[in-house]
Amino acid sequence: NGVYAGTSELQLERMNVYFNEASGNKFVPRAVLVDLEPGTMDAVRAGPFGQLFR
Repeated sequence: NGVYAGTSELQLERMNVYFNEASGNKFVPRAVLVDLEPGTMDAVRAGPFGQLFR
């Protein structure tokens, strides 16, 4: 849901390294990196997140 649930002030201070802050204290990733190698794709499709992809 994008909401920071931790308790560390240090982590919260450094969230902007990987995330942009949106309204309502929500954070959006700056980038999504995907490994498109066929073996990796097959492993993802066979795993619990496989239904997210066609």
